Amino acid sequence: MIDSADTRDYIDPMAENMNSTFEHELKRLEKRVDALVRVCDQLQDENRSLKQRQDVLTSERANLLQKNEQVRARVEAMIGRLKAMEQGS
Repeated sequence: MIDSADTRDYIDPMAENMNSTFEHELKRLEKRVDALVRVCDQLQDENRSLKQRQDVLTSERANLLQKNEQVRARVEAMIGRLKAMEQGS
């Protein structure tokens, strides 16, 4: 028959092994979570940077469209003056 001291000797190593395995798995998961947090931080920084760049490019595009329209109006005005000069000659 197994007495309580023998049972404790049998159960404690099993419990220690399970506890060690649990701690090892917990540390592994903790490292993965830390790595994911770092990736999230990097992605947030990159996203913020890309949004700022997009804002700059959108502003530049608007300025270029405005300048393009101004040039178009000036060219059309010049064409109109040239046609008027042709008809006046």
